[in-house]
Amino acid sequence: MCGIYGIVRFDGRPIESATLSAMGRVTSHRGPDDEGQHIDGAAAIGMRRLSIIDLSGGHQPLSNEDESIWLVCNGEVYNFRELRSALQAKGHRFKTGSDCEVLIHLYEEYGDDFVQHLNGMYGFALWDGRRKRMLVGRDRLGIKPIYIYRSGQTLAFSSEAKAFLALPNFSVNVDHGALRSFIGLGYVPAPQSIFRGVEKLPTASIMVIEGGKTTIRRYWNVPATIDRTTTEQDWIEQVRARLEQSVRMQMVSDVPIGAFLSGGVDSSAVVAYMAAASNLPIKTYAIGFDGGGADSFYNELPYARRVADLFKTDHHEIIVRPDVVSLLPRLAWHMDEPIADTAFVTTYLVSEFARKDVTVILSGVGGDELFGGYRRYLGSRYQSYFEHLPRGMRQLLARLARRLPSDRHSPLLNVARLARGFLGSVDLPFDERYRSYVEVFPRAEQTQLLRANGADTWDALTNGFRMAQADDALNRMLTVDAETQLPDDLLLLTDKMSMAVSLECRVPLLDHELVELAARMPESIKIRGGRLKHLMKEAMRDKLPADILDRKKRGFGMPMGAWLKRELAQVMRHLLSERAVNARGFFNHASISDLIAAHDANRVDGTDRLLALLNFEVWCRIFLDRRSPEDVTDELKEVAA
Repeated sequence: MCGIYGIVRFDGRPIESATLSAMGRVTSHRGPDDEGQHIDGAAAIGMRRLSIIDLSGGHQPLSNEDESIWLVCNGEVYNFRELRSALQAKGHRFKTGSDCEVLIHLYEEYGDDFVQHLNGMYGFALWDGRRKRMLVGRDRLGIKPIYIYRSGQTLAFSSEAKAFLALPNFSVNVDHGALRSFIGLGYVPAPQSIFRGVEKLPTASIMVIEGGKTTIRRYWNVPATIDRTTTEQDWIEQVRARLEQSVRMQMVSDVPIGAFLSGGVDSSAVVAYMAAASNLPIKTYAIGFDGGGADSFYNELPYARRVADLFKTDHHEIIVRPDVVSLLPRLAWHMDEPIADTAFVTTYLVSEFARKDVTVILSGVGGDELFGGYRRYLGSRYQSYFEHLPRGMRQLLARLARRLPSDRHSPLLNVARLARGFLGSVDLPFDERYRSYVEVFPRAEQTQLLRANGADTWDALTNGFRMAQADDALNRMLTVDAETQLPDDLLLLTDKMSMAVSLECRVPLLDHELVELAARMPESIKIRGGRLKHLMKEAMRDKLPADILDRKKRGFGMPMGAWLKRELAQVMRHLLSERAVNARGFFNHASISDLIAAHDANRVDGTDRLLALLNFEVWCRIFLDRRSPEDVTDELKEVAA
């Protein structure tokens, strides 16, 4: 695990070692244990290393026998032992015990198709000195990020966008198309980034730089063919076998390892299989909130304790009421791009807590996107019921829904929020109805909010549905999520927030063979009778108790919406004041003022929308104004006091 970076100059000018080192210093948190670089004239690669496997001998960059091929790699290759044995049998000689060295010899053996042999999470850069070509690649699910910056005759890449701040003449400007995407979705979808001139390499893609040209090709897609012949019991057995194998593979480590545990089905399943594979108690880490009302609504510690007791783990809890004023600037710096998902705060806090004991952590991220765990996946089911009602009654319910109060932190008002969302979109076409479930600012509100038009920009959801070829509704939605929200929201924040404290986070539910298995399951197997994740829950029936399997879903977030009405209200009004908003010139303040009033009165749940605006303004103060996170924190603390 590390941070990688590199530069290619098309005009032949040599690259200075100092420039490469400066990129590394900006991302030193990703690799505090070691650094290295290789420069070959107008091409260079570098890395900062967090030592996980082959602690003493895994220094990067790695090279082949004659040093004609060089590699830096961020991540882990879980099947490296099998690959290594097969390559040695073909005559390849290895210099280290590093898992990443197999990439070099696979490239020698199979050319650019070597990635098809990998099982893992990775972002890599491979320099072929003889052919003068650079390959930069990203894993199938987008667990590890890669940013690309092009300027004139220079192309640079890095695990984090902020590394480009070290480049001469790099200036920070907002990409208006990416800003519109961010306002719409609450994250910036690839290939866009919030930095003008910077893009993200899409998932499952390789960029080839050769002969002054750059091409990007995709090497994997989520399968679209549905298997309706396999029985439910056979699916259960296949999921159990693959999940067990995935967890075992991802437990390989030469440093201490643990697991995040929320008490939900996914994290509990990971812990169950870890416990079965280990002779020692598994270290588990959970986070909760100290308080009543909205705080208790997000407190999952009792469920985590239940699972920890069941598997006799070495369990650790952190009970917090986060000092969000101090956290937001620091986390905005580490995130690189603004985000509207409160999970970035909780992920950072529990990562920081776990890092005191372990260097590697396993997470249950991805289970909802594989097996159908979000309420929005039930929209088509409810739609079929709704269509049987008389037209007049449907219209009446839709009108009444617009008047329902909305607050996600109250069980009753949260039901009203969900009903309002469903009834407000029930007459839309399938694609647009799904868009209404996942958008932060609906498109009509985007137009009112944004001063710049940006109407002809990239639309990630349209592209996602274009790629979603499955012939049932659920699997189309799951594919769209795998192309958008999963890599560019959940996995990005997981990577950035864990690596901010030099913690490697692995996600065994996103083993690509398990993903391919789940993609072939029909909708009726994944969700049955309105029961989300039916197949996954049945697969875990022999390991987890009913109160864990059948508990109501709770997101891995925090009561941000409630805090914006109370503890954070003053800070919010400072960051989103008319003066501040008008000075930036991106938004119309009247729309923001109306949103704050509606959120305070529970007319809408504006949590995600307000958090998006807050985080964007904090991002602007750090990256546009070039202020340190500490300076912005001091400002906000003074306002809060």
